[in-house]
Amino acid sequence: MNFRKYSEQIEKYIIELVNERNHSVHDKILRGVLFTVSRVYRHVVQMRHWLYDKGVYRRSPLGCLVVSIGNLTCGGTGKTPVVEIFSRNLAKKGRNVAILSRGYKSKDRPFWQKILMQNKSKKNEIPPRVVSDGENLLLNSSMAGDEPYMLASNLKNVSVIVDKDRVKSGKFAISEFGVDTLILDDGFQYLPLKSHINIVLVDSTEPFHNHHVLPRGLLREPIKNIKKADYVFLTKSNGGNQIRHLKKFLRHHNRKAEIIECCHKPRYLQNVFNKENIKPLSFLKEKRVAAISAIANPRSFESFITDLGANLVHTKSYADHHSYSQQEIIDFLNKSKKAGAAIVLTTEKDAVRFPRLARIDIPVYFLRVEIDIISGHENFEQCISRICFLQ
Repeated sequence: MNFRKYSEQIEKYIIELVNERNHSVHDKILRGVLFTVSRVYRHVVQMRHWLYDKGVYRRSPLGCLVVSIGNLTCGGTGKTPVVEIFSRNLAKKGRNVAILSRGYKSKDRPFWQKILMQNKSKKNEIPPRVVSDGENLLLNSSMAGDEPYMLASNLKNVSVIVDKDRVKSGKFAISEFGVDTLILDDGFQYLPLKSHINIVLVDSTEPFHNHHVLPRGLLREPIKNIKKADYVFLTKSNGGNQIRHLKKFLRHHNRKAEIIECCHKPRYLQNVFNKENIKPLSFLKEKRVAAISAIANPRSFESFITDLGANLVHTKSYADHHSYSQQEIIDFLNKSKKAGAAIVLTTEKDAVRFPRLARIDIPVYFLRVEIDIISGHENFEQCISRICFLQ
């Protein structure tokens, strides 16, 4: 068993553990251990914030607009489409934009390449990875990470740069590409870079999981830290009663932030292996469909499919960011055929990780999803102008 597969199994077990799906004595003891560790982790996180707030650790200003888009929980808020639409609209309005990502679960450079690049660098440091220079796609999904690759594929005139040190990648973007706007992807916990606008996304269907921080829950930091947000985007909102309660709860922790409701809307289907093959959503009506995904919240994706009138006959979900093997996809396609599926559906984020197949016996599409604002009378473009141009 390879290391990645083993780590995914551990991740899956821990998620089941924190969700209290297992009730053995052994699991209850483990949850108690996780709770103790989470209390320690919580204090470490708060101490780190205090050190930055007091100036013991310095936040680096880079001399341009920095928009941080992030969340309090681990995955599942629908952040990537929000980063995409912010970047696209800012570029459309004349900004020179770069997205800074850490490239979660991207493949590491070979050791020899690191040494070579370090020797070539003027500062004797390894430069960040350029996924896109705004014109050309320069890395594949395994080297870039699936989300940076997806963003780079969908955005023109926007640079996408990957590095764990986003102060370094921000300086690189300014010096090499002359950018005047940095979008800090998944940036709420990245304190070394000073941001001008902090946007936090909250999944309105499951806002804060069980309210525990890692590893007992899925919170990266305590809920009260949302007080640092300038804007809170409630994603996957349906405008129901729970939204009113959630807004009241958020107001208790943050009185100054504007709260904006938005939803993820499916737009069309696109063939994974032939990007020219696009189908309207009506194509799913009464179709027998198989769904495969490796995202934080597969239930949300599967509910989109059934809401569009499809008959879901077979499903398979993996750990978030799972790297598919060719055999896994072949096995899934065979099982889908046996279940009577007419098509296979996946997410756009998963599609960039699909291996090439010599033979495809059943068409495979991904569901293109975009963001709509549902509170107030403005559209997303007006909202972005207000946030980024009228500060």
